[in-house]
Parts: sequence; C-alpha cells; structure tokens
Amino acid sequence: MENSGQISAPGSLQAGTVIVPEAPRVPDQDLGELAREHELKLAGARPSLASYMAMLWQRRHFITGYATARNVSMYTDAKLGQIWQVLTPLLNAGVYYLIFGLLFEAARGVANYPAFLVAGVFVFAFSERSIVTGSNVMRANLQLIRALYFPRASLPLAYVIVELQQMLVGMVVLVVIMLVSGEYPSWYWLLLIPVVLLQSLFNTGAALVVARLGGSLADVSELIPFFLRISRYFCGVMYLIITLPAALTLWEKQVLSLNPFAVYISLVRVAFMGTYRANSAGNQPYNAGLCYQFTTSPGPGHYILPGTRVPTTLIAPNSHLSSIVIPRGSTIKNIPLQAYCHAIVTNNDLWIAAIGWGVVFFAVGLVFFWRAEHLYGRG
Repeated sequence: MENSGQISAPGSLQAGTVIVPEAPRVPDQDLGELAREHELKLAGARPSLASYMAMLWQRRHFITGYATARNVSMYTDAKLGQIWQVLTPLLNAGVYYLIFGLLFEAARGVANYPAFLVAGVFVFAFSERSIVTGSNVMRANLQLIRALYFPRASLPLAYVIVELQQMLVGMVVLVVIMLVSGEYPSWYWLLLIPVVLLQSLFNTGAALVVARLGGSLADVSELIPFFLRISRYFCGVMYLIITLPAALTLWEKQVLSLNPFAVYISLVRVAFMGTYRANSAGNQPYNAGLCYQFTTSPGPGHYILPGTRVPTTLIAPNSHLSSIVIPRGSTIKNIPLQAYCHAIVTNNDLWIAAIGWGVVFFAVGLVFFWRAEHLYGRG
C-alpha cells in the first residue's frame, strides 16, 4: 500500500483493500487461574520467610565471596592497605587514652587501663561500623539491586561479614596488646568465641533494620552516626560504669551496663583480662566500708584507710588472720576494693543479655527486612 504508512514491501495491494488488525486473543479463563496453571509468578514478589532463608543459604558462597572482595578493595588506594583495619581503632584508643585516661582520669579503678580501653574500642568499633555501613548499603548498591534478582538481605549480611573479618584481624592485635600488658592466656579466652558470634548476630539484626530504614529514607544514614556517638560515651568504652557519680541510681547504672554495646564489651574484658575478673564488683563478700572507700576515691595509686578493718588478702595473703585493722595513716591499693562492692550486674546477667540481644535482634531484623523485600530498588 503506497503512502499509507502501514506496509513497506515489494508490490502493492488492489485499490480499496483495507487491512484490519487482528483482534487480540484473550483467553476465556481467568488470568489468575491461567498464571497458576502455568506456574507463573509475580516478578519481584516477596517469597515466604522459610523460602527466603533457604535462598540466603544457597547464596552463602556469593555472600562470603562478595564480602571478601569488598574487604580487599576497601584500602586499595591507601599505601598502608589492610593495616588501616587495625591502625584506625588503635589511633582512636590513643586519642581516648590521652583525653579520658589522663585528662579526665577515666582510668580510675582499672588495674590495666590500656588493655581495658583497647578492648572496649575494638569491640564497639565492630558494632559501630556494621550499623553505619548497613544504613547505606541499599542505596550504595541500587544499580546491582535493579540489575539482578537475589535476596536483598545478602548485601547487609555481606557488609557485616566484612566487619567481622576486620574484627578478627583486630583480635590478633588485641591478643598481642594483652600479652604485652601482662594479661596471659587462660581457659577464659575460649569465651571469646561465643561472645563474637553473639555480637555478630546482634550486628546483623541491627544492620538489617537500618538497611531497610536507610533504603527508604536517606536521613536515617545521617542520624545513625550521632546515635552511635552518644552510645559510645554511655556504654563504658572508656570508663568503669561503677565509678560513675553516686547521683545515678542502681537502676540507671544497670540500664547502662545491659545495653548491647556494654554487654559485649564487658564479656570480652571478662574473657581477656584476669585483673578485670579479679577486681570486678561482687567478686568478694560485700564490705560496706571498703566499697565506700573505693567509690569515693577510686583513683589510681593508694588510698589512706582511717583505721578500717580489711581482709588480710589485700595486704598480707599469708597471714593466719582473716582481717586486720589498718593503723591510721597506712595505705593500701584501692583498685581491689571494688571487688567488695555489690555487683551492678552479674556475669550471668551479661550472658543472658548477650544471648537475648543477639538472637532476638537477629530474628526481628531479618523479619523486618524481609517484609519490604519487594520494595527495594524501586524509585
């Protein structure tokens, strides 16, 4: 047909011929039934939670491979390369030691403050980096999400594994610091395995929560660092919670001691540091006088005891007497006096909290993230 704009081919049609387009062939049966008959599925539909977890397990090699590649590529432009994995928290610990350990005397009541501080900095950094990177992960990988279909939780999981790998490298450095500072290996060091696993579960759950929030609202990624900065100063990274002012009630100190960051920091210190275990509150029978003297003057060095009766274990371990009255003007080390105070929380409390934070947060985070699986990557 000439000049019709419908056909362009050799030859022509007879004059007056009209081409009628064929009517679309719509099946007689319901489209939903037709889709079910041919086992068609809605593109991007959210699978069941059990299927979703199975898909994550099937892609475990992709997740670990992606995490390893990401970890290697993070410092390719830096001359020191992977050394920054441990150098950054060590520099942070050095800054905290100068400011809090020396200037604000946060070392009060701690027998081995450098090891105490470095352990807190490394453990907190593991959670901090996991949460910060998790809040940006969905927007940072938007092109990958739109190009390929895979369970989106793979991305937050991979980023937490990156931080776990860096944490394990940091643990090696932490072991060296402990040995240099006089904290030698014991069976307690095996407790590090369940502690790190539980903290990894908590970090994964937290990363999944902030990944969904950050994927839909960019402002979340800006607020997360401020929240973590506040948490750093309230979870005992640089100080013993028991040495906080007496104006805080026992209940308030318990809240500070049982927040997730403080729980995992305390358990790592318990595992690594024999001095921390020996001097922890509640490790000796309660003694009101000794506890009062510790809480009123927990600073380093010695404290003058005005005629107080003290256990001989503090000054004369080989004595046959159970206690001795110290003459006025005598001095003893004040740090062990902490053990004669009531414990704010016990080790059992810490383990229960660690399991609760890890398992519950992981489950809640996974379900919370999965419920928005069909929304990720959409404009």
